Parts: sequence; structure tokens; C-alpha cells
Amino acid sequence: MKAYRARIPIWVMCRVLGLSPSGYYAWLKRTPSKRARRDEALREKIVRIWNQNRRVYGRPCLHAELRVRGERTSPKRVGRLMKEAGTQGASRRRRKAGLTRRDRKARPAPDLLNRNFTAEGPDQLWVADLTYVRTEGGWLYVVVDAWSRRVVDWTMETHLRSELIEKALAMAVIRRQPKQVIHHSDQGTQYTSAAFGKRCREAGVRPSMGSVGDAYDNALCESFFATLE
Repeated sequence: MKAYRARIPIWVMCRVLGLSPSGYYAWLKRTPSKRARRDEALREKIVRIWNQNRRVYGRPCLHAELRVRGERTSPKRVGRLMKEAGTQGASRRRRKAGLTRRDRKARPAPDLLNRNFTAEGPDQLWVADLTYVRTEGGWLYVVVDAWSRRVVDWTMETHLRSELIEKALAMAVIRRQPKQVIHHSDQGTQYTSAAFGKRCREAGVRPSMGSVGDAYDNALCESFFATLE
């Protein structure tokens, strides 16, 4: 009503809404409640934290940050105030369906891990995966060392041919000089190709592949991509 009173008489709006003009004018003079003042203060802090963190924080991160700063509030209230302030977190992009394409004629490598991603030292176990990143580079392939959780090599290309992963694997071998390292991946056509198998044999790399359609069989690399995205 306050926003439209310059165009529509107060008594008309009150009649339409079933209110009394005296009640409206009393509301105008009423000071904000304690809860309203608290909401306003929290809203300002939420927007400040959101801007300080590159506008990517969602409700869970903002709620956690507020608790660190000594603010006691509920996640539901944070979500409501975010919506009122017009802020939202950067959600993780869903991976495109059909990214991993299996060649049924190719013979996959055995699963040497069985979901056990522990390693006793560096360059004993590498996990690798492909994902699409919205940049001019396109497809990203990374090789992560299971012991240190560091990316030992990566490459980006606009295509999904086997040269994409062969290039990164070759550079990782040159840089790290591993001895019988296990290279674990899914059963995508890039990994089951004859060219990639030959590259592994030449470098002394032991290929390992998880089962089809099971993200847990390469959970370590999936976790890396979740953080990256």
C-alpha cells in the first residue's frame, strides 16, 4: 500500500484488502519489531559474506560462516533472508549424461582397487577422469595422486579422442617417473582403446578400471571434480 499510495487512494486499497485506514496509519507509525531488526542485521551480514566469497556461497556455507562469526541462527532463516536479499549460491553443474561411453567390443582392464583408494606413498596409485568445463578449452582430463591428493598432470581439449588422455599420461610419467604405478579410471572408450593400452605398457603403468555406471568406483576423482566445479 505504501508503494502505491501515490496512485491509488488509501481508502480504496483498504476497502479492497479488507483493512481499516486507521489500522494502516497506525502501522506506519509503529517501530520495527525486535525480530524485524534482527532480520535486517542478519541480511546485511549475509550479503557482505556472500560478496566477500565471490558470490558463490549457498545457504550451508553462509550458515556455517555466520556460526563461526558468533551468530546463532537456523539454516531455514538464512535461506529466507538470502531469498529476500536476492542472493543465491553457485550450484554444482550436473555432468552431461552419456559422458562415459563404453566400447562393448573392447576388453577393459581389471579393477585392481575394489574402491580402496589408499596408497602408502606417492606415485603408487593415480586416479583419472574426464569432465566438461565451460571454457574455451572444453574437456578436462586430470590425473590425481591418491597418496598426496595432488593433480600430477592435466590437459584440456575441445575433443574426446584418446589423444586427450595419452598426452596427459605421457607428461605425468615424464614428470613423476613412477615405478609400476596403477592408473585407475572408468571404462570409457578413451581408456579401453588400443592406443592408450600401448602407452601404458610402454610406460610401465598398470591400468585399472571400475565397474560401469558406478561413480563410487572412482570416488576420489569424482570428489576432486565436485570441489573444482
